[in-house]
Amino acid sequence: MHGLTVFTPTYNRKKLLKRVYKSLCMQENKDFVWLIVDDGSSDGTKEEAEGFIAEGIIDIRYIYQENGGKMRAHNRGVINCDTPLFVCLDSDDYFTKNAVNDIFMKWEEIRYDDRYAGMIAHKGTDEIHTLYGARFPDNGDTTLKGLYERGFKGETTLCFKTELLKKNLFPEIPEERYVPEDYVYDKIDAGHIYAVIPQVLTVCEIVKGGYTDAVTKLREENPTGWLLYYGQRVSNTKMSVLKIKYASHYLRFEKRAQPLYKKMHPIPLSMRVLGSFGAAVLAVRGKL
Repeated sequence: MHGLTVFTPTYNRKKLLKRVYKSLCMQENKDFVWLIVDDGSSDGTKEEAEGFIAEGIIDIRYIYQENGGKMRAHNRGVINCDTPLFVCLDSDDYFTKNAVNDIFMKWEEIRYDDRYAGMIAHKGTDEIHTLYGARFPDNGDTTLKGLYERGFKGETTLCFKTELLKKNLFPEIPEERYVPEDYVYDKIDAGHIYAVIPQVLTVCEIVKGGYTDAVTKLREENPTGWLLYYGQRVSNTKMSVLKIKYASHYLRFEKRAQPLYKKMHPIPLSMRVLGSFGAAVLAVRGKL
């Protein structure tokens, strides 16, 4: 059994997969399996993956599912993962040449320490330059939320202990396709920290039509997922302007969310009162 699963969810990204594949074939350390979960592609992704498998350079596993969104694909990947470590490598990203080796070097330092959820590293525009020029604060190991609270403005590569992800799957909400990733990450943050790898492991290209480019649409089409996220954020954030802001957004999504899920993260009456003005302002502006 390998030590690492490199998970790639993909939907009609056949043209980008070859770049991901090449970056994995270049890894000096090949103690990994590339797990592709195809979320209902119709562009020949299956045949492309089968071609990679036939070359026999790296271990590849391909799973097809009906289109259900990235969160369902992520759950499918986690459920089918049989390695101790799990890292997501999106189809529009690729690994730096030593990424797998860098992961295992840090893993040897923390693998028996239950405080750690895994490892955190930079995403970059190339192997040297981080996205937006952001660098981790020099405060050592951290929670993910704590990293951003200390002023970090970039994006991260997260490598998890698989056992934690199996205990924290994304809710699969009927008729919705998205739940903010931080909904799961906040749960893991509550009891764990990450070992910092202060270098770029993933080179990231923001492509049109990707998740980063479609936040407004995601909010409009997935009100229940966002309700869960904001309800949880209200409960785990200290009293502040930010907590009230979360409450305001919660109240906006509450009007459109599915009733079954409203009981999962209810907010107290005090936060309803404090968040009501902000919710009214958002409504006037036509924002969620």
